[in-house]
Amino acid sequence: MKEKFNFLGGSDIFSHLNNLKYIPRWIVLFVDILICLISYNISCYISSRLYTNALDFRIFSTFQRMGIIIFLQILFFWLFRTYSGVLRYSGYVDAVKLLFAVSINVVLISIANFIIYFTLNKFIFYYSTLLFYAILSFLLLFILRLVVKTIYDFFTQNSGQIIPVMIYGTQSAAIGIARMLLTLQDNKYKLVGFIDDDKNASERLIMGIKVYHLNENTIKKIIINKAKAIIVSPNKMNQINPNTDLDIFLNNNLSVLTSPPMSIWQNDMPTMKQIKSIQIEDLLERPKIDISNENIAHQLKSKVILITGAAGSIGSEIVRQIIQYQPNLIILLDQAESPMHILKLELEEQYPDQNFSVFLGDIRNKERMEYLIEMFRPDFIYHAAAYKHVPLMEDNPVESIQVNVNGTKIMADLAVKYKVQRFVMISTDKAVNPTNVMGASKRIAEIYVQSLYRKLLAEGKTSTKFITTRFGNVLGSNGSVIPRFKSQIEKGGPVTVTHPEIIRYFMTIPEACMLVLEAGAMGKGGEIFIFDMGSPVKIVNLARKMIRLAGFIPEVEIGIEFTGLRPGEKLYEELLNQKEITTQTHHPKIMIAKVQEYDYDSVSIQIDELIQYSFKCKNFLTVSLMKKIVPEFLSKNSQYERLDV
Repeated sequence: MKEKFNFLGGSDIFSHLNNLKYIPRWIVLFVDILICLISYNISCYISSRLYTNALDFRIFSTFQRMGIIIFLQILFFWLFRTYSGVLRYSGYVDAVKLLFAVSINVVLISIANFIIYFTLNKFIFYYSTLLFYAILSFLLLFILRLVVKTIYDFFTQNSGQIIPVMIYGTQSAAIGIARMLLTLQDNKYKLVGFIDDDKNASERLIMGIKVYHLNENTIKKIIINKAKAIIVSPNKMNQINPNTDLDIFLNNNLSVLTSPPMSIWQNDMPTMKQIKSIQIEDLLERPKIDISNENIAHQLKSKVILITGAAGSIGSEIVRQIIQYQPNLIILLDQAESPMHILKLELEEQYPDQNFSVFLGDIRNKERMEYLIEMFRPDFIYHAAAYKHVPLMEDNPVESIQVNVNGTKIMADLAVKYKVQRFVMISTDKAVNPTNVMGASKRIAEIYVQSLYRKLLAEGKTSTKFITTRFGNVLGSNGSVIPRFKSQIEKGGPVTVTHPEIIRYFMTIPEACMLVLEAGAMGKGGEIFIFDMGSPVKIVNLARKMIRLAGFIPEVEIGIEFTGLRPGEKLYEELLNQKEITTQTHHPKIMIAKVQEYDYDSVSIQIDELIQYSFKCKNFLTVSLMKKIVPEFLSKNSQYERLDV
C-alpha cells in the first residue's frame, strides 16, 4: 500500500500541486459556513434526543435560530480572518483563530440566551445545542485544514517538492528558524524535529515538535528516516567545530543547511533566501580573527593606496577591506582587463562615495609603472600581483621570474624612489624550502625586498618600510582546488586528487587579507610575517566532504581518482609556526620568520643576471641560477631535478 502511495506522489497527477493557485477566499468561507450549518443541525438533533420535553421556542422559528447563529459566525469569521489563510499552510495560528471565532460566538449567544430567559422566561437555544455546536464546528473546521495540509504535504514531499528537515540546536536562533518554517507560506522545507546534544532532549517538545538527542544510534534509526536535511542554527555553528562535528550528518548522507548570524535577520526571523546549503568554506573556517582596527585606520585614513593584482582573489578582497578605513584614493592596478572591469562595476555600485582609479598595466613594464607612481604618489603599496600556479610556472620558469621577481623589483625600486611609506609584499608558504619554480621565485622576491631594506637602513634612508607576508592556500581563490572540485562534481565526477596522502593548510580569503592589513600596520620594516594556518587538511578528505555536501556518496556516486603528484608539487607544505624558526608578535596568529639574511650588493647582481636569462627565454640557465641564489631549492617531480645533482 505504501508503495502505491509513493507511486502516486511521484506521478504527474500530483506533481503540479505546488504550482496550484490559492483557492479564492470566498470559497474557503463558503465551505466553512457549510461546515457550521452541518454542525448546527447535528447539534440540534443530538439535543432533541437528550430532551424528551421540548421547550417553547415561540420567539424564533427554526430557520431564524439557524440564521442567528450562522450570521454571527460569519461576523466572527470576518473579524478573525479565518478564511484568509492558505489551507495547505495551516498551522497553530489558524487553529487559534478558529477557536476564538467559534467560542466567542457561542459565549455571546449563551449570554443573550440567559438574559432573555430572565426577562421573557423563554429560551432561544438549548445550552447543550450551543455546546455541541462549539465542539463539532471547531473540530470539523480544524480537521478540514489538517486533512488538506496532510494530503498536500504527503504528495509534495514524495514528489520531492517539500524537503523534511530537522534543526540542529534548540536556542533562540533555532526557535527563530522554526518559527519561520512553520509560518511562512510557499515554504519548501517541512520541520519534522529538533536535534540537541543534551541527553534529556528526547523528553522535550518545542512548539509541539519533538527534540531528538544527537547520537549515531538516533541518526540511523530515526533521523535519516524522517529528515533529508539538517539546518544548523547560527548559535550551534559558533559552539561546534564545523570541520569535524558535522561529519555525523554528512556520513549518513544528510544534507547540511545553515543560516546567517541573528544580527542580520529581519524581524527576529531569517528569510527563506537566507537558508542555504553549507559550503566547504563554512566547514574549514576557524574562529573569528580580531585585528587592531584602530592601528590600521590610523595609518590608512585619508591616504593614497596602490594595490597591484587588484582584480585577483586576494587583491580584490584587500580593496574591499581597505575601503572601511576611509582612504583618500584607492588605485587598482592589474593587467587582466575583464576581471578589472567586473571589479570596477562592483565597487562603483557598492561604494559610490569612495574614490577609485582603475589603471591597466603590467608590473613588468618599468616605464608604465613609473608613470603610475609618479602621477598618483601612493602612500602605501600592497603588492599582490604574481603568478601563483605551480605546474604552469614549472613549465614557464622565465615568466615566473619576469613577474614574481622582476615585477617585484621594479615596484620596490620605484617605492624607494618616490618615497612610498610602506610596501607590503604578499608571498607564499611555498617559498619555504621550495621544491618548485613558483615557490623559489617568490623566495627570491622576498630576498630582494629584504636586502634592499637593510641597505637603505644602513645608509640612513628609512622613508620606505618593506614588509613581507606569507600564508598558504586560500579557500576559493581563482584556480584553487575547491572551485576545481566543485566543477568536477557538477559534471558527475570523477574528482581528481594528485596523491592520497597530500595535505595542505587553508585559510579563507577575508581571513588572509585581514592578517595582511594587520601585519602591514605592525611591521617596522624588513620582517617576513607568517600566519597561523591552523591544522592541515588532507585533500582526499576535503574531496570526500565536498562530494557529500553536494548530496552524493563519495566513491559510489562520484568517484575519486589519484593522478600523481604534479611537477614541483610536494606532499606537504612546511610548518611555518615552529618555535625554533619564528618569533611571536602581539597578535597570536601572526609571527615573524627567522630567515637567512642576504647582502644587497651581491644578491642584486645575481638577480639582475637572472632577469636577463629570463629575457632570453633560457629556462635551464634561469632555474640553475635560481638554485644558486636559493640553495635550499630542490626540485621534486620535475625536469629540473637533474640540476640538483
